[in-house]
Amino acid sequence: MSRANELVSVNLKMLINLAKPAATLNLFRSHIRAQQSGGYVSRTKGRGMEFDEVRPYQPGDDIRSIDWRVTARTGKAHTKLFREERERPVFISVDYRASMQFATRGVFKSVQAAKLAGLLAWVAQRHSDRIGGQIFTDHFCQEFKPQNGKRAVLHFFNALIQQPPEQVALDFAQIMGRLSQHVKPGSLVYIISDFRGLNKAAEQYLAKLARHCEVVMILVYDPLESRLPAKGRYRFTDNTKDIVVDTSDKQRVLSYQDKFQQHCLNLQQLANKLDIRYLHCASNDDPVQILR
Repeated sequence: MSRANELVSVNLKMLINLAKPAATLNLFRSHIRAQQSGGYVSRTKGRGMEFDEVRPYQPGDDIRSIDWRVTARTGKAHTKLFREERERPVFISVDYRASMQFATRGVFKSVQAAKLAGLLAWVAQRHSDRIGGQIFTDHFCQEFKPQNGKRAVLHFFNALIQQPPEQVALDFAQIMGRLSQHVKPGSLVYIISDFRGLNKAAEQYLAKLARHCEVVMILVYDPLESRLPAKGRYRFTDNTKDIVVDTSDKQRVLSYQDKFQQHCLNLQQLANKLDIRYLHCASNDDPVQILR
């Protein structure tokens, strides 16, 4: 495949070649997510913790970890002890909607999203984590159950390079709803998207997800979306319709830029509210440096 084609579409060789740069990266993991008994601090939540044993209650133990059955049977307070599961599910959601098939510099937003997903998949595989994911368009959504090893990575990559069939129309809230249903508690979840269509319903699903999982939102955008070019008339096309934008209208330019900045601000505020990590990656950025 030519270099020009790799700017607008993804191929398997491109994704496999990301294994080497991915070796320099680590997955995001917060340092304090859920405190268990005995002062042990976990990096995971929900089912990311595996039951180990029960012991008598000690001062400082989290009362949420008290084993009430054993306490009632023995007449003395007992606490459940947990340990971290060695393999953590990593779930990568990738946006392939029409708005992602766009770029003025670098690569298509969809290609950048696939590269980010490819890097994350390789890092997860190196950490012996289970890899699963979600790929969605405006009319298609598919989830993949987390599995181990390179076979899981290649299965995910093959889905990233396929042309998905058109089924029923889906909005962003519906897609986030499906994500919240498929992801198991304790997972590390990456959502790579331009987050077009983010509304209150979608935010509620993200809040539900964030209560039980570690979530990272990665905004992918083209530089033109953040700032229009200098004065002039510019033609844009999607091979179906054409539009001409006149950037000599200063008020229109400011309104356009304010809209994008507000979108970014809304995402940052949502991330802060839900304790979600938030990154942004332009179509001409180096995805390795962004993740690093």
